[in-house]
Amino acid sequence: MLKRTMTGHASPILTTLLDTDAYKLHMQQAVYHRYYDVPVTAEFRCRGDELLGFYADEIREQIETLQALALSDDEYHYLSGLPFFQTDYVNWLRQFRLDPSQVNVRNDHGRLTIQIHGPWREVILWEVPLLALISEVVHRHRTPQMGVEQAVSHLQRKLVDFREQVGDLDMSRFQLMDFGTRRRYSKAVQEAIVSTLKTEFPWLVGTSNYDLARRLQLNPVGTQAHEWFQAHQQISPVLANSQRAALQSWLDEYDDQLGIALTDCITMDAFLRDFGPGFAHRYQGLRHDSGDPVEWGEKAIAHYQRLDIDPKSKTLVFSDNLNLDKALALYRHFGQRANVVFGIGTRLTCDIPGVTPLNIVIKLVSCNGKPVAKLSDSPGKTICQDKAFVRALRKAFDLPLVKRAS
Repeated sequence: MLKRTMTGHASPILTTLLDTDAYKLHMQQAVYHRYYDVPVTAEFRCRGDELLGFYADEIREQIETLQALALSDDEYHYLSGLPFFQTDYVNWLRQFRLDPSQVNVRNDHGRLTIQIHGPWREVILWEVPLLALISEVVHRHRTPQMGVEQAVSHLQRKLVDFREQVGDLDMSRFQLMDFGTRRRYSKAVQEAIVSTLKTEFPWLVGTSNYDLARRLQLNPVGTQAHEWFQAHQQISPVLANSQRAALQSWLDEYDDQLGIALTDCITMDAFLRDFGPGFAHRYQGLRHDSGDPVEWGEKAIAHYQRLDIDPKSKTLVFSDNLNLDKALALYRHFGQRANVVFGIGTRLTCDIPGVTPLNIVIKLVSCNGKPVAKLSDSPGKTICQDKAFVRALRKAFDLPLVKRAS
């Protein structure tokens, strides 16, 4: 039985295993087929200075509730009907249960520390629900007076402003996706925001949340995250080949489906050196998640042009710290030069006046008992505990040894 003292909030925040980002299930299937017994460790990071450790007890209570989550019959049949899932994986997922013993939560002098350890096929599903429940726990304590009404009202004001900015602009190629599960204000707010967009925003093309995609009849969107590339740093026998190994393994799993590649695990420049004509032709496009988006987009288009590939035949997904205004500005710049898509997260699902969103992540820190790193195009997003490994990674990918890991 759950402890109900201290918090009074023991009712589960998450009620379905599908309340997660699509790329988690997509990566999990590939891990299930290819790296079944690979052990990993992931850790929580708060990029701000918030002292979240005081919520540790309530977060532990919520984690305990997650072990009851399982696919319903309807959810099982929904996943089985999608073209990129294989029967053996979906049958395994039907029996899968999250194991709270894999998660260690501590209040370290006011700072929240969380470490997750276990087989990659299982650890992979912890990140999104953990971040979502942490965000909801914190916000309902800090701003209990806020919720769906305020979030939707603010969204509608933004949509009015957006339409005014659009004016006579040709919007036939504008596409918006909801990427807001991890740092949403609450589950109810995300559903209300996505439902409102579906009704009032004709450019919504999908959501990364599988539960909302199923229930609201939207496209589930997402391919792979940084952890896919990070883990290959210790799966690939040669570190310098790890990024190409990750790209190839994904194609081996999905062939011509789910072909949007994340570019910034080891910087865009290092990625493009590995993204030769074979990969560039087979992948449908690229995703931006750090660094200057205009500079990134120009590099991507120039790379395709050097390979004699028409950029208009490829998709550029922008997903770093976007809001509607930034998305529209990027569309004006790139909209007629490539197929552009905009994934907006926090600025949709935790955008309420008077509410400060949390800047929180959970990232892989080891694989096969050895360190892994993310060397993003934004210095503040670099993650690795082992400076020697960061130096080795930079040397392997011919990067200057200037940025320091945080």
